Amino acid sequence: MTAEIISGTQIRETILAELKDEVKQMQTKYGKVPGLVTILVGENPASISYVTLKIRTAESLGFYEVQDNQPADIAEANLLALIEKYNKDPKIHGILVQLPLPKHIDEKKVLNAINPNKDVDGFHPVNVGRLMIGGSEVLYPPCTPAGIQELIVRSGTETSGAEVVVVGRSNIVGKPIAVMMAQKGPGANSTVTIVHTRTKDLASHCKRADILIVAAGVPDLVKPEWIKPGATVIDVGVNRVGMTDKGKAILKGDVDYDKAKEIAGKITPVPGGVGPMTITMLMKNTVRSAWFHFGGK
Repeated sequence: MTAEIISGTQIRETILAELKDEVKQMQTKYGKVPGLVTILVGENPASISYVTLKIRTAESLGFYEVQDNQPADIAEANLLALIEKYNKDPKIHGILVQLPLPKHIDEKKVLNAINPNKDVDGFHPVNVGRLMIGGSEVLYPPCTPAGIQELIVRSGTETSGAEVVVVGRSNIVGKPIAVMMAQKGPGANSTVTIVHTRTKDLASHCKRADILIVAAGVPDLVKPEWIKPGATVIDVGVNRVGMTDKGKAILKGDVDYDKAKEIAGKITPVPGGVGPMTITMLMKNTVRSAWFHFGGK
């Protein structure tokens, strides 16, 4: 039996519609809207493309959106001063510095300069600590893991008591989604195992998973025989494996999708699965930040 496809594209549209309604509620109650600033240093084509999509999404929701482009040779001190300006700006509720930054700038220093209460990416050490504590302490979960959790919940997958196996231990995806799925609360309460390149018998761990989250960055790493029949499979991998005749990148996930979908109960495609959720959750965090700064709904 072929697996149910979990469409990140469709779920994205549902969440964006919900956020648009929240922005209208905010306007009615406070006469204000969420404010998001995106700081782009230099002219990296991939960064420009990604930032453009963020801007369009924010504007479609009715945000106050500021795009602040800076030259690649901006001094680190000047970039830090710019961040501090937005930290103090009451119209701005989310500050996003697009990575990567030029080599002469310390990325860690820049990210740590953002006010944690405006860190809608969820990368500041304070927000990492809040995530670890869980519950009401969490303000801004990191966007890709938050998107993964939304896909799991909105697909109707039961998480309470489920065996979750996370393949990958990055600070961006693997570690935070493992923490989130193990927390007390809805969409969590799972028993979580993290596996990685040094794990012995990777296949046997994957085979136990009711929910298998794969974020290893290796094309077709997970074979169909590694998947428990009926499991929910979330493929976070986006690997470029070639180009079409028209010059478009050919993308593959970390899971052998064509074969895995014949065994899994539910599965995300690549592209169109986790990818569309990351910017969506950035918007959700910005709306949450605005409510936080305005004093709640």
